[in-house]
Amino acid sequence: MAASSTSDWRRLNQANWDERTAVHLGPRGYDLSSQRAGRGRLDAIVDAEIGDVGGLAILHLQCHLGDDSVALAQRGARRVVGVDFSPPALDAARSLAAECGLTNTRFVLSDVLCTPAALPEDAGAFDLVFTSWGTICWLPDLDAWAEAIAFALRPGGALYFADMHPVARVFDDEGVRAAGFPGWRFPYFEHGPWHFDDPADYMDPEARLANSRIVEFQHPLSSILAALRRAGLRLDWLREHPGLVWKPFAGCVRDAQGLWTWPDRPWLPLSLSLRAVKP
Repeated sequence: MAASSTSDWRRLNQANWDERTAVHLGPRGYDLSSQRAGRGRLDAIVDAEIGDVGGLAILHLQCHLGDDSVALAQRGARRVVGVDFSPPALDAARSLAAECGLTNTRFVLSDVLCTPAALPEDAGAFDLVFTSWGTICWLPDLDAWAEAIAFALRPGGALYFADMHPVARVFDDEGVRAAGFPGWRFPYFEHGPWHFDDPADYMDPEARLANSRIVEFQHPLSSILAALRRAGLRLDWLREHPGLVWKPFAGCVRDAQGLWTWPDRPWLPLSLSLRAVKP
């Protein structure tokens, strides 16, 4: 792991996510049974906070396999557009939507930072921009991210965002630690880029990726909020949570909601969510 130039972040990360698609469609990948049954399941945090999406036009950024895109459409959204930079992932998303009989979903190939150029006809067309779980750590530029969100939203429209808490991203199982806990590894205020060579996949413990080189970035909470403010969005609420939808550290345990938490007490937040509105 090392910090270096950002120039190759998109190429390396896309190759990694292109390869992950087949893994996530495999027997130890994503459970798409609820989508195929007609009522896609959302995770406990999003499900509790997203509210009624009936009749809304929704833009889903970094949609990957489109499982949440399909779930939102199945909950009554009028229109759902998913954006992702991985062609295999979008092929899977289109296939899933077709299998579920949906005609109000569309999937667009684009780097999320280039969304305005990919959807020029959709300026101000969306009631809700939705993005969740493992998203901004792959992006070097939060201002461009926030500007893409503001571009897409109508006045009065909102962003819903949920992700790993930046405080939790300081820690890693390979860091210096006390027994049973992750240790310090990534300074909170160092943006990166951080280069990794890791063949593991977060869904399938048996998978070994050939495209194992990835680039990630650290974004402190203040940077997230400042980027949204500079793009003209107003924070409605922000919540911190002791659980996360994937297992971040070896010592974490699963709770009754299916979220991964600290083994004994809620020492630090593992995730955050927020809603921001375009005036």
